[in-house]
Amino acid sequence: MAGPEPIDIPLRWIDDAAPPRLPLGATFGVPLPRGEVTDPGTLSVVADDGTAVASQTWPLATWPDGSAKWAGVALAATDRPVEAYRVLRAESAPDAAALSARIDVTESDDAVAVSTGPLSVEIPRSGDRLVSSVAVGGTVVAVDGRLVSSRQDRPEPDHAGRSPAVGVVESVAVEQSGPVRAVVRIEGAHRDETGRTWLPFTVRLVFAAGARTFRLVHTFVWDGDPERDFLTSLGLRFRVPLRAASVDRHIRFAGADGGVMREAVRGVTGLRRDPGSAVREAQLEGRATPPAETWESGVADLLRWVPQWPDYTLRQLSPNAFSIAKRTAPNRSWVHVAHGTRSDGYVYLGDPAGGLGVGLSGFWQSAPTGLDIRDAHRHEGELTVWLWAPDAPPMDVRFYHDGLGEDTYVEQLEALEITYEDYEDDLGSATGVARTHEIEITGYAATPGLDELASDIAHVARGPRLCATPDALHTAGVFGDWDLVARDSAPRAALEERLDQIVDFYLGQVEQRGWYGFWDYGDVMHTYDDDRHVWRYDIGGYAWDNSELATDLWLWTTFLRTGRADVFRMAEAMARHTGDVDAYHSGPLAGFGSRHNVQHWGCGCKQPRIGSATFRRPHYYLTADEHSRDLLVAQRDTDQAYRGIDPWRKARPDEFPPPAPRLDRIMVGLGTEWGTLAAGWLADWEITGNEHSRDRLLNTMADIGSWPRGFLHGHARYDLERGRLVEPYDGVDVSHLNAIFGLVELCAELVELVDVPGFRDAWLDYCRLYISTPERQRAELGQEIRGNLFPQWHSRLTAYAAAHDGDHEAADRAWAAFFAGGEVTPVDLGPGRRVTPPEVLAPVDELPISTNDAAQSSLATIQNLALIGDRLR
Repeated sequence: MAGPEPIDIPLRWIDDAAPPRLPLGATFGVPLPRGEVTDPGTLSVVADDGTAVASQTWPLATWPDGSAKWAGVALAATDRPVEAYRVLRAESAPDAAALSARIDVTESDDAVAVSTGPLSVEIPRSGDRLVSSVAVGGTVVAVDGRLVSSRQDRPEPDHAGRSPAVGVVESVAVEQSGPVRAVVRIEGAHRDETGRTWLPFTVRLVFAAGARTFRLVHTFVWDGDPERDFLTSLGLRFRVPLRAASVDRHIRFAGADGGVMREAVRGVTGLRRDPGSAVREAQLEGRATPPAETWESGVADLLRWVPQWPDYTLRQLSPNAFSIAKRTAPNRSWVHVAHGTRSDGYVYLGDPAGGLGVGLSGFWQSAPTGLDIRDAHRHEGELTVWLWAPDAPPMDVRFYHDGLGEDTYVEQLEALEITYEDYEDDLGSATGVARTHEIEITGYAATPGLDELASDIAHVARGPRLCATPDALHTAGVFGDWDLVARDSAPRAALEERLDQIVDFYLGQVEQRGWYGFWDYGDVMHTYDDDRHVWRYDIGGYAWDNSELATDLWLWTTFLRTGRADVFRMAEAMARHTGDVDAYHSGPLAGFGSRHNVQHWGCGCKQPRIGSATFRRPHYYLTADEHSRDLLVAQRDTDQAYRGIDPWRKARPDEFPPPAPRLDRIMVGLGTEWGTLAAGWLADWEITGNEHSRDRLLNTMADIGSWPRGFLHGHARYDLERGRLVEPYDGVDVSHLNAIFGLVELCAELVELVDVPGFRDAWLDYCRLYISTPERQRAELGQEIRGNLFPQWHSRLTAYAAAHDGDHEAADRAWAAFFAGGEVTPVDLGPGRRVTPPEVLAPVDELPISTNDAAQSSLATIQNLALIGDRLR
């Protein structure tokens, strides 16, 4: 009897080279063939020379038959990562006891203790500390890790009126307990001196075997009143024990491009009297200085006249400028130390007996940020990394205009005609949006040398990533229809060049246009203003993109087929941003998001499509990131948000003004809305096995499959209680929006995943008829289809049907539709244009494209090449 099929998944570093070290190990996901792996614990990892590697595996998602669909994989920390690894099926689960390094997690009523080997961390179950102690080799290098914040009740700076608060822990749970990786989840909220709580947070502490570093992933939900709550600071603070004399207390700050500032609380370099090269070199290198009696020039006796500098501050108040200052005491002036462009966001405080380093990923990109050291002359110094620096203007999330008199739906729809903004009073609120930061915390047994410190800083600024190779991902058949890059014919090479040109342009626009900042980093703009040579940042619904027309999915699909590191990092930043900032996570709108606007939360059009699980699944499955898992699982309840708002309230010309929605049966479009709800149910079912989500997915698929015109009905009522689609529109209603928010990719997966009667045919009929001939449409539907706009984007529907049916004529019609062009974009983009001062503030590049077209024409290109590439002429 034949044994199980071999599992052999090659991995690669997305930067095409192994990093010098893996201080936090590596975590990633790999796809698995259907029905082949029932227990991911039987998988193992080997280096490229066949040597077994300490690893841990667990299920991320399952196939409908219960077998593993995606597995999470973690590698231990190591100073010797190799160029390539492979995930294999092991004959038996790895023997945890044989691991050279392992994690031990010990739980008690009061605390959770985690040991990685070199590092020990204690996590209290209650109180105002996330971490009570961090120790390396038995020496405590940090205590009292806390979240700190402050707020005031007016937008103008008012330092005297600030109310300080601290994060208070409400629950602690061990989500993963080793042997190679452990995760501890902490939940709580900030509490001020009056007892008020706000800013609920979720913190995950992620540990790797053999590591002296652990990651802290911090997410908060903004739940204040925009008119009276102005956040003035938000940070993470530790106390650092200091045991050495002030000349041996060392301070390090990361500058730009790998630069490091090295100082001591009391310096011995540059003095009028020279203590000797051995003393100077020891201090500069972070070693203990020689005994005082060996110093030259009597400097040791004169040292008391050299000032101590216990307080340091680095501020990155804009993405392009940081400054460092220091002072001798709180009542003394600050002295400028240095300034630069973009700090890598890392700070160290310690002495020869040990110390603590803390780094914030995306530091300059997320400005206004900061790093502080205080009291470094005392027995405990204070180290703070600021997510919102206290020197920055108070955070102001009020809506950007006063409503302009748009008091009725009639006025609001009229204003929509000129600004493309769907304004509605009280619906432009940020209350319920979120933000996630990643912080790396490293305990040192001694002040690190420059090479070690530079390596740790680089890990924070640009962490290495392992991923299955594009070929392995393609073989697995994940995330719809795409194929690998090929340039084996002139027409195909031309389309590949066009794909590269578009993604390269957007990568460049992020930098040229400065799409950075606390709330903005990760998003791109929607539409361009050719007259001002700027993106329409201040024009209603033309500004921030907010996932409009599946921008996220375009970037992830591009990464899948190319393996490009720059595309991965842009896609990951977008996944963080659009999943957190553009969607609501608490309150009546939880599960819905905001359509594109000047502010990410500004548009009154609230719909589920913004937070679609279709856009988020690639990040979770490729990285095994727990926060992305949270976002996906939360989507299972998005349908309940319809009880608080009706997205169709302004879109029924036959019922205007619209009646109050029926809370038991709500109107949903079969693309933008059902497609989003279905994606959430699919994600929850395959991640958690939730039968409620499974039933809602399969039942609504069956409903669509049972109707005479399937998806061509366009919209129907959704029964909230029963989880069924009812009362389909009595006729044909095709919208150009239905298929372009991930429905194409979702249905390509669903028809292969589950066999629901009628569903495959319903989807194929939609694909066959959308841009079919008028004669065929009349013959099959009794009428021509109206509303089937943007043939280039939808050419992939025809391509899907052509590939399924083996219909060459349909394939040729699909390519003809593709080359007809997009929304506003020519197929041949040309070389673009460079615009220089004084016409603009700084040189910028322009390309005749909108983000709608960038996403949809790129996805159409990729899918057409995969489905009907052989008919490209």
